[in-house]
Formats: sequence, C-alpha cells, structure tokens
Amino acid sequence: MQISLLEAAHYESLVDLLREVHGYYNPGSSVSRELVRSHLVDRLLSDGSPLHLVVATREPDLVVGFAAITLTYSLVDPTPDAGRQCWLKELYVRASERSQGAGGALMSWVARYAVENGCARIDWPVRANNDRGIAFYERLGATRVEDRLSYRLTGSELHALANRSGSMQEV
Repeated sequence: MQISLLEAAHYESLVDLLREVHGYYNPGSSVSRELVRSHLVDRLLSDGSPLHLVVATREPDLVVGFAAITLTYSLVDPTPDAGRQCWLKELYVRASERSQGAGGALMSWVARYAVENGCARIDWPVRANNDRGIAFYERLGATRVEDRLSYRLTGSELHALANRSGSMQEV
C-alpha cells in the first residue's frame, strides 16, 4: 500500500470512491461519475481550494482510502509551537478494505505531514453513532473533545440568516 498526495493518475479511481462516500452519507441516493469527477476537478482540486487530498492506493492507481485535510492557523493561540493546526475534514476507507491497515496508514501519514508543517494538533469530526470509527480513533491515541458541539445551517435557515439585515440580539 502506498500513501501519497493525490496525483492525476488517481482521479478516476478516487471518483469511484467518492461515489461510495456519497452513498454512505446518503443511503439510497447516487450521483453520476461525471458529476463527481467535475466536482473533484473543478472544486476540490481548484486553485482556490484549501484541501489537500491524501490517498491510500493498492496496485498502481487503485484508491482504497483517502483523507481530506486543510492546514490553518489558530486565532486564539499565537505561540509558534501551538499556532498551526490540521483539520481532517474526512477520512474514508473503501468498505471492502476496512480493518486492513489503510486507515491507520492514512492517519500516520497525515500526522507526519502535520508535524512537518508545524502543526501542533489535528482536529476532526466523527458521527456520534460511528462506534467503529470512534474506537479506531481512540486506538490511535486520540482523545474525545467533550466540551465541543457541532452546528450546521442549511437550506431555508441558511438563506434566512444570510438575508437578515442589521444587528442580531445576542443571547
């Protein structure tokens, strides 16, 4: 197994894996290869995208897993030894490849990349009902951040807030 930053030779195989990811998060739904490939090339890999895509491959170009990361700076801790952070947006391993080392290899690569780029930590979300994923992360030595919650605005609520004018009363 090889772990590396995404290369053009990996695109088609990653498209297949991204379609699997879509099905994982949206059971019963599917998206076309063309739409996913366009999203990958035109958005995820665009010059303006902050994402770094790391892939685990078997055979020359068969992508069996990936990690999507961004590097950022802390707004609250300006010290040189703690000021940079890595955000793991997604870690996904093909269902048929789980428990065969790809996830651990990807996380190790991401940790090394983060350290080499001056990051003091890696943060990431995980679904609360993903017991297998939670156990995996804890085996890696990660600790659950108990004092944080995740929020989301979508659809009409997002647009309502975007269209709101003036100041808002804080609670």
